[in-house]
Amino acid sequence: MVETTPSPLASRFNYQRLDLKRCVPAFLSSHKILFTLLWIAAFASVFLWQRNAVRGGFAAFWHGPVRPIPKLRPVAFNLTDFGAVGDGVTLNTEAFERAVSAISKLARRGGGQLNVPPGKWLTAPFNLTSHMTLFLAEDAVILGIQDEKYWPLMPPLPSYGYGREHPGPRYGSLIHGQNLRDIVITGHNGTIDGQGQTWWKKYRQKLLNHTRGPLVQIMWSSDIAFMNITLRNSPFWTLHPYDCKNVTIRNVTILAPIFEAPNTDGIDPDSCEDMVIEDCYISVGDDAIAIKSGWDQYGIAYGRPSTNILIRNLVVRSMVSAGISIGSEMSGGVSSVTVENLLVWSSRRAVRIKTAPGRGAYVRNITYRNLTFDDVRVGIVIKTDYNEHPDEGYDPKAVPTLQDISFSGIHGQGVRVPVRIHGSEEIPVRNVTFQDMSVGLTYKKKHIFQCAFVQGRVIGTIFPAPCENLDRYDEQGKLVKLSVSQNITDIDYDF
Repeated sequence: MVETTPSPLASRFNYQRLDLKRCVPAFLSSHKILFTLLWIAAFASVFLWQRNAVRGGFAAFWHGPVRPIPKLRPVAFNLTDFGAVGDGVTLNTEAFERAVSAISKLARRGGGQLNVPPGKWLTAPFNLTSHMTLFLAEDAVILGIQDEKYWPLMPPLPSYGYGREHPGPRYGSLIHGQNLRDIVITGHNGTIDGQGQTWWKKYRQKLLNHTRGPLVQIMWSSDIAFMNITLRNSPFWTLHPYDCKNVTIRNVTILAPIFEAPNTDGIDPDSCEDMVIEDCYISVGDDAIAIKSGWDQYGIAYGRPSTNILIRNLVVRSMVSAGISIGSEMSGGVSSVTVENLLVWSSRRAVRIKTAPGRGAYVRNITYRNLTFDDVRVGIVIKTDYNEHPDEGYDPKAVPTLQDISFSGIHGQGVRVPVRIHGSEEIPVRNVTFQDMSVGLTYKKKHIFQCAFVQGRVIGTIFPAPCENLDRYDEQGKLVKLSVSQNITDIDYDF
């Protein structure tokens, strides 16, 4: 497997390769100061994560004090109260189920807290209950059992119609909840490990008959918080809130191998409303974050958009897909999304919107600001021909609308293609704005700001020079040059 987390020493070495003549001017411009500060923050977060990982690996020799577990509910239980054994071998599913059952009886008293102490707690999938806090102590690891016969089958998601990989039922998630309220999963950076290696291998060998299950999936629920935990090695999507409201994801680390870990998206908000994702580190084998809302005719019929989502203060990496994606399953609509203060490093793409004929609905009112790209093949991508469909029943005339998308404060270095907006005659991209953009390039070719069927504007001077499809305005908002044609095409996938 390829290591998913950068070595702070190696990253620092690569950064210090910049000679003094390049470092000094970096501090003379505000965007490079921001870039430097983001890297410092990234180094600090990686260092802290690796320190915790080392302590976990050498727990037998660690004599530091045990951090006390705070009591966040009126009643608190320890997992060992229900007969659990944290040896990594004993199956503890019944202990988790008995603990959840006990907490379910405490709703009128404010619910209950289940403390998972240090140890390796092997389990099959289990369900949560309302008014529950699951608290993972430092060096606590919940391990998902690798034998799929222990994973229950569930109906397909209604907005997808099919299992995402196979028709028919799908495997449930390791930690699951439906129709719940007031759920907290937190801790002292304890870990939920899906042990996805067996799942990934069977998927590649086509030995699975059903769609793989996520690591954590909460459905049709509200008032949910994930804080101060590590999620790793999911069989499939890692954290999947589905048709949920009022969701907070803060200070969460999500890890999977950057190669050979198929579809291990980090966070997939799906038909969700009122969500904040902040202060997270994500390095996985697919999109770090992918905002979704259903697939083709099934998503159109379900009709639940993803809306009012704030993503900020993240460091992400994706060598296979993109740092932050919208779609391609967006048939319920996606709107009012803000992505800010984002560092994407050593990735295939930084931010991407992907859709296709048959999806229907819309992507609109999307704001990207203060983005930093470092060693990224393609910075900004909008793709309208992502032709993957659940079945032949989709309507090719159901075309989505893409409009009101803004990019400001876009900076970085080592970028091959800064912008690729690939609209089409069927799905033009409307009202796109670029302002305050300066991206260092690794590839000297004429058409590196690529456009097709796009209408919008550039405010002020940006680098590299924009495509001819966009109108030019000065810093005061005065029109300087009107686009000759919005349908000019200079898309080049050869580099």
